[in-house]
Parts: sequence; C-alpha cells; structure tokens
Amino acid sequence: MSNEILPLYILTTGGTIEKIYDEFEGSLQNKDTIVKNKILQRLRLPYTEIQVKQIMSKDSLFMDDKDRASILDSIKTYSRFGNPVIVLHGTDTMDVTARYCFDNLKEINVPVVFTGAMKPLGFDDSDAAQNVIEAIFAARIMRPGYYVTFHGKLFTVPKFRKNKQLGTFEEIDL
Repeated sequence: MSNEILPLYILTTGGTIEKIYDEFEGSLQNKDTIVKNKILQRLRLPYTEIQVKQIMSKDSLFMDDKDRASILDSIKTYSRFGNPVIVLHGTDTMDVTARYCFDNLKEINVPVVFTGAMKPLGFDDSDAAQNVIEAIFAARIMRPGYYVTFHGKLFTVPKFRKNKQLGTFEEIDL
C-alpha cells in the first residue's frame, strides 16, 4: 500500500451545496465557495492534497450551455495534470451538465465526480459533507470516466436522474 499523496481538484459552481443565508435579505444565495472552510478543514486526509477552484457561484437553474462549456473547460484544464476532479454542482441541472461534459469530452483520463446537496451546507441536517466525502473517496478509487455520488450511491453518467419525490438521485436505463 502506498503512502503517496494524491492531489485532486474540487471545482465549485454554486448550487444548494454552497448557499448561505443572507440575513439582510432573508434569502439563501450563492456568493463565494464555502466548502474549504466548512468541510475540508474538518477532514483528516493525510494522503490527499485538495485544491479548490471556484468556477462560478450560480444556482444551477440559471446555468446555460455557456456555463456548462466553462465547467467543461475547467475539467479539461485540471484533468491535464492526471489528477481526479470533483465538481460541486446544483442538483436541479447536475444531470444536464454531467451529460454535456460526457458528450463533449468522452475520452477523459481521470475520474470526474459530480456531487451536490439537497440542503445547504450551513443547515444542521445538510447532506453536503456526506456527499463531498463520498465524492473524494470515489475520485480516489474509480477509473477514468464521469460519475455522480449522492447519498451513499455511485452512478455512471449518463445513467442517473434526480428523483424529486425522494429527494435524491437514482439510476436509469438508457
């Protein structure tokens, strides 16, 4: 077993996972990435070097193909180093973005793992930390390709969808 340190990149795009409560406006908003301070600094990962790169800070309902192209460009940029990539993304259109990346860059040389959360990171019952931890683990062990981790499950892109009634993701047949 190797004690080699594995670098990986976390690309943040906004979404529920990084929404914060704005007490002046009384609303949840995407502003800056908070994953580093709220999750990563609490983890013991002596064999993992994580670099967080903020791509955008946007609710996924407002993303368009220009935003998806920007996410794909970032995946291309950071995958060149041969290290896994995690994309934190809003759950409402995560399937659209993951499929866009899959369709436009089929030959990927690293695992690319998408994840998000149903409840914002700052909430006591948030699923954000669990999903990020699962994404880190999947990024370390999976072969090159596109994946989604969510609530203890791992899906291959594009064989998944959001199940709004259950508040999670599920596998689908294509």
